[in-house]
Amino acid sequence: ERMARNTPIQGTAADVIKLAMVRVWKRLRDEKMESRLILTVHDELIVEAPQAEAEKAAQILREEMEGCVQYAVPLSTDVHAGKNWLEAH
Repeated sequence: ERMARNTPIQGTAADVIKLAMVRVWKRLRDEKMESRLILTVHDELIVEAPQAEAEKAAQILREEMEGCVQYAVPLSTDVHAGKNWLEAH
């Protein structure tokens, strides 16, 4: 019963992160940035960015992740940065 109720939620979340991933990748490409989308972990998108692009890459992540779908309840994101994955968490 728990799995039956949870499957639509997790499936929808997986679809949302995939949509966001495509949108982030396109924005980075279209804006001719050196930053690269390198990994997804559950509900995270990991981007590698030169220091000079870090702020712009964070802005793109936030805009595209929060704007990829329109629900009655808005999606919110937390964007973290660091020199490695540990620092970013």
